Amino acid sequence: MSELELRQTRVAASADHLEARGRRFPLPSTLLAGAFVIFLGVSTVFPALVWTQEPNAIEATEAFEAPSLAHWFGTDESGRDVYSRVIAGTGTSLLIGVSATSIGLLLGLVLGVLASFGGRVLDFGVNRVIEVMFAFPGLLLALLVIVVYGPGPVTATVAVGLSTAPGYARIIRSRLLSIRSSHYVEAARVLGHPASAILARHVLPNALLPIFVLATLGVGQAIVWASALSYLGLGAQPPAAEWGAMLAAGRTYLAGAWWLTVFPGLMIVATTIATTVLGRALVRHGSGQR
Repeated sequence: MSELELRQTRVAASADHLEARGRRFPLPSTLLAGAFVIFLGVSTVFPALVWTQEPNAIEATEAFEAPSLAHWFGTDESGRDVYSRVIAGTGTSLLIGVSATSIGLLLGLVLGVLASFGGRVLDFGVNRVIEVMFAFPGLLLALLVIVVYGPGPVTATVAVGLSTAPGYARIIRSRLLSIRSSHYVEAARVLGHPASAILARHVLPNALLPIFVLATLGVGQAIVWASALSYLGLGAQPPAAEWGAMLAAGRTYLAGAWWLTVFPGLMIVATTIATTVLGRALVRHGSGQR
């Protein structure tokens, strides 16, 4: 072996070692995202441990105070502490995001299973339904649902869930078709196992990890869409401590009180980035295991 080939071999071995090490040890961005998600969880379950003041306490004499040591994110037009309201809104925003993602995933799973195991006719019909739903932009579809059933956080959650279902259905269908053609599923069929048992014992358990990754990636998107609906006045209504509603309430005072919109907006962005980073880390971990 020449010296050049020897160097190339060493470089390749070093790259493989670094890649394997990266799979064993989380990246700093993943650790930071995980810490932020833990902070969100604590803010959701035990908000009183995180906020500094009562989020709905009105102090008219302290209205529109800029961020300071007394009020980290400043105060709003009623003198309420913006930081405490952002923390109080964490539970509402996360609940909407998780619930909408669950609705979209559940509907997508049902459609994916029907398309994968229902035969050609049912597969054709389900695909046409998915294509029709894809014809509408997600936010437009959510707006149509809200127009029919009226605004509100529950309606916004259902609307966002329905609008995300087509994407989940297509991905889940593709994954289930890949699993259905695997050797262990074929062996179960040869052994005479019924289709329901094959689906419950072999197909769905092997599809749980990709579905969980989809859910992690989808929560951030659902929070953004739900916040957009609240910003348009179609979701949670002021004075509710919800990030989108806080954005809508603060836009009137944007020129003189920028903190009313900047900090809720930063929470939306940070939550979306953190959940996406964790989802991508799960994808890398899963591919590393395979």
